[in-house]
Amino acid sequence: MRKVLVGAAVGLLLTGCAPSPVAPTVEPPPTNFPSPSRAAATPSPSSWPASSAPSSPMSSPSPTPTPAPTEPRRVTINVSGDLLWHDTLWRSAELDGAAAGGGLDFYPMLASLQSLVSEADLAICHAEVPFAPAGGPFSDYPLFAAPQEVAVAVAKVGWDVCTTASNHTLDQGWEGLVRTLDVHRAAGILTAGSHATREESEKPTIITTDEDVAVCIVSQTYGLNGIPKPEGREWAVDLLDADVALEDAARCRAAGADIVAVHIHAGDEYRHEPNAQQRDFVAAVTASDDVDFVFGQHAHVVQPIDRVNGKWVVYGAGNLIAQSGPAQPATYDGYLAEVTFAETPQGFEATAMRWAPTLITKQSGARPARVYLIPEARARVPALAEAMEQSAARTRAVVTSLGPEGLVEIS
Repeated sequence: MRKVLVGAAVGLLLTGCAPSPVAPTVEPPPTNFPSPSRAAATPSPSSWPASSAPSSPMSSPSPTPTPAPTEPRRVTINVSGDLLWHDTLWRSAELDGAAAGGGLDFYPMLASLQSLVSEADLAICHAEVPFAPAGGPFSDYPLFAAPQEVAVAVAKVGWDVCTTASNHTLDQGWEGLVRTLDVHRAAGILTAGSHATREESEKPTIITTDEDVAVCIVSQTYGLNGIPKPEGREWAVDLLDADVALEDAARCRAAGADIVAVHIHAGDEYRHEPNAQQRDFVAAVTASDDVDFVFGQHAHVVQPIDRVNGKWVVYGAGNLIAQSGPAQPATYDGYLAEVTFAETPQGFEATAMRWAPTLITKQSGARPARVYLIPEARARVPALAEAMEQSAARTRAVVTSLGPEGLVEIS
């Protein structure tokens, strides 16, 4: 079980604190999906030094074992696209919930992702929109308010922390911001990017893995759709600012972080190419030794993966789940990216970057929406095999377009 540390001074252990979700009504995710490599932590045999003391018939020297060398610690970090809860997804959850006895069940539409998400040492999702009060009312664009049952499904799939800085963070005002943090945390999911108190905003968000690797997350958004920050609470949401991000990254290091990941909610909607704001921000933060990895969302279509100043950058993973309508077909393509870090004498260095394409299906009549992890689902759902191959090809062309060396597709 992963250990979660919030801030530089406060430690929490979250062990199985998520509520029990409604049982899934679709086929369970497979258990044989290829696993990322992990540190084995297997000691080598001890060697016993010969004693130089004279032997005695009454006693013999007690040999002292040589400490076994330990293998370098490793950590895999999984990131993905926007969780964007349109109204047709609520209807899908109603359909799945009805099959399980009632209520809203968001787990079946996300279940295909569990094989990859749950195997990561740290799985980070992006909660783009706030939660409504329990039971609603719910709302769609332009001011979102999603059902709280979402958090139960997110926890069950295996996400550990959600970034919450987005242009929709304040769609439901200050109360919605606080409620969103509370609902995630009640489900056992940490958050980064928006804050309920000033003290919370000043403490780094650090997650410690099972191998005691401390990962800090900095999360910022380009804007708030013109909604002003709550008066007297300017610290409530972190806005895009490379200098501030670097200050936060330095604070992460001072608090003991081994790895610092910076999240940005930015880009031009429905454009595959990173814009100048994204490129300039990435160039600035990756130039610092305090930053190890950058990832983002917002464009709602996939954007490339690259290496900048030697650091891996996921410019945008598209939508993880959404129902944007027929006018935007590219919003149904997405991907999950997974970076692996290994410990060296100089600190943690990225040793691998893998990615896997995803495809969202539409809610239609009595057929609920789904998001499929294509490498896992192409053989399991043969009716969609051709659509999955076409989606993967579109995503591949974008993700690899900048040609970074060492990028590997999961197949």
